[in-house]
Amino acid sequence: MKFSISSTDLLKGLMDVSKAIPAKSALPILENFLLVLKDGRLQVTASDSELTLRTEIEVETAAEGGSIAIPARHTIDLLKELPDQPLSIRTVGDSSFECSWASGNSVLPYFPADDYPEIKTAGEDAQTVVFPAQSLVDGIAGTVYATADDEIRPAMNGIFFDIDPASTTLVASDSHKLICYTTNDVKAAEKASFILHKKPANVLRSIIGKDAESVTVTFDGSTVVFSFGTTMMVCRLIVGKYPKYRDVIPVNNANILKIDRTLLLNTVKRVAVCANKASNHIKFDLKEGQLEVSAQDLGFALAAYEKIACDYQGDELTIGFKSTFLTEILANMGCDGVVIKFADSRRAALILPSEEEAESEKICGILMPIMI
Repeated sequence: MKFSISSTDLLKGLMDVSKAIPAKSALPILENFLLVLKDGRLQVTASDSELTLRTEIEVETAAEGGSIAIPARHTIDLLKELPDQPLSIRTVGDSSFECSWASGNSVLPYFPADDYPEIKTAGEDAQTVVFPAQSLVDGIAGTVYATADDEIRPAMNGIFFDIDPASTTLVASDSHKLICYTTNDVKAAEKASFILHKKPANVLRSIIGKDAESVTVTFDGSTVVFSFGTTMMVCRLIVGKYPKYRDVIPVNNANILKIDRTLLLNTVKRVAVCANKASNHIKFDLKEGQLEVSAQDLGFALAAYEKIACDYQGDELTIGFKSTFLTEILANMGCDGVVIKFADSRRAALILPSEEEAESEKICGILMPIMI
């Protein structure tokens, strides 16, 4: 293998896929990047066996093709210390490669490409849908924080992609809160679904660049492939049945609070300072035109309350929530105002963007109350 490439382009390509490199692996070969030089393009692959990232980089000159596995940490550390300049990379013998720049060079070990495990993608029966890149990023960002860490029910540890011919909904829940993000920009010929684990979901969100316009998603029963630009991500899906989330979305909550989202978020944060640190409980006292948010920690003689004006229509109501869950939902909504619909103090509250923003805002949250 022998080629020339920009140091900046190479570093960017390696960094794009480096999130798949495991800190420590039972297969030491996975602590390396797989480089394949063919037809004037350098393909770079990184994998931890569950998650694989692959991208292509254009080289300046390609004198001799080939494939090798190079140490990830040492290569990135070296490239970070180099200013932008042309690099000449060539293999030396059967176990080393030389990286040369204007004023010096470095010799690092490489390993046979045949030792690198084969990357399996989706099968022949796979289905394909296309997401606008921004919709996918927004959908993951708006739901991933609500996923669980549940060893008994692994399906709850990921985002459920519920794909319909008319629209697609991303769903996440930890049993205390449930978040749905719906977009009409993604449609399929037939109904389909899969569950993407939170770890690859976060990686995917971080690597989709602003210049990406669309993401092609190909999936079967066990594997999903996300492709955009010159980058591809392959990962295993969570196998299992996701709960019937639509059955728990309240439809007849008649007590309605309309309020500025930022005002409510900041109020909850201030009052929660005096909440019990173990439970994080806060209380809402609602009556016409007014919301009182309060919290107390009797063990440390702490208490706080704040009254704020609001638009509330319904019965006088006292209901408790875990403040951390409520602030997460409010902080991850991008709207100016929210509508919270209550049934009573024991049933789940439905949190939506205000009616004026309902068309542009695609997210809703459900939050279970706690006993006061």
